[in-house]
Amino acid sequence: MEYLIRLIQIHETFRKPEIEALAILANVDVEFVAYSEVYSLVHLAHLNSTSDLFKSPYCIVRLPSVAAARALISRSILSKGIYELWGSGTDYDSLHADIRSRTSTQWHLYSTSSFKFNLDHYQGHRSSTAQRQIIESFAYLGFHGPIKMHNAAQEFTVFEDYAWSQPEPHTLYMGRWITASDRDAINTYSLKTRGYISTTSMDSELALVTANLTLAAPGKLFYDPFVGTGSFPIACSHFGAVSTGSDIDGRSIRGRKGRNIVTSFCQYNLQSRYLDGFISDLTHSPLRCEPLFDGIICDPPYGVREGLKVLGSKDGSGKEPVFIDGEAAHLQDKYIPPKRPYGFEAMLVDLLEFAAGRLVVGGRLSLWMPTANDEEVELGVPVHGRLEVVS
Repeated sequence: MEYLIRLIQIHETFRKPEIEALAILANVDVEFVAYSEVYSLVHLAHLNSTSDLFKSPYCIVRLPSVAAARALISRSILSKGIYELWGSGTDYDSLHADIRSRTSTQWHLYSTSSFKFNLDHYQGHRSSTAQRQIIESFAYLGFHGPIKMHNAAQEFTVFEDYAWSQPEPHTLYMGRWITASDRDAINTYSLKTRGYISTTSMDSELALVTANLTLAAPGKLFYDPFVGTGSFPIACSHFGAVSTGSDIDGRSIRGRKGRNIVTSFCQYNLQSRYLDGFISDLTHSPLRCEPLFDGIICDPPYGVREGLKVLGSKDGSGKEPVFIDGEAAHLQDKYIPPKRPYGFEAMLVDLLEFAAGRLVVGGRLSLWMPTANDEEVELGVPVHGRLEVVS
């Protein structure tokens, strides 16, 4: 059976990788019947600018069942929902013909159910009168149940895909709603209402998307080596994973004014899924080099908002211990260890080596990194002989 996924219009290059990752998590086979980040050549003449090349919000996939469709999209962040595809066409005559061909044997299943119709326009508009006429054109479906605008048993949507500034859509779809995505989680974990954040806290939407791409799920252990205020561990634990993290800056771990990563987990009632945090960096990690984690997820410092540093003195020499009130300074809670500069390329090498030694087979490393340095030199995707680039 074919299904239509209604995608959102942001982070377009992550949309398909997220669906592929969710298919792995749901253990379902997904076939992309119609997905492209660019319009076909037929529509290029109507584009207002090259930015319109990346604005197709509809994806058609083939899945084995309605249950598989629900499992696939129920935790998606970059889609609105999924629909059982009843038909498609280039105009309403061809749409109606396709609906009759595909689904006429199913109409009786919904003949007495409460229902509602929606219209979804992309880059187009219809007057209320035109919308009513379109909905009434589906009267042949023979639905005699009550029309309910809220909590209807069945919900049908007509999708109109317009090229920029064109009066008529170039593609039409009609589908039966199956399930919504998990986009409500974006507001649940919004930084605007979180008790413990900093200037480098990762946006909740991007954190949740990254957790999906890294295959966060119950029964898995995830680690963030640049944990900061804990945005990634919180996102991973939302999806059921047990999380932990570390940071070179002990102040991030300890928090301030009674607020820290633990209180953030408590805010969302996720404290049972957080092991704890500890102070370290990649070059001085107390973790054994053996497969420990199902996922390593991070947003390393790039040297823009935060300077890149690791533990150690600038000249590489040791220092004599300092005592304050008879106690070694480095054993006190407020101690800030010395740090030395660290190159971004060296950090990437160390991060991949660290992940290669501590991920289980099939585990994933997800990291954010700039596409170019401050001299506008393009940075390539880092590679490692024991790791495979998947998205």
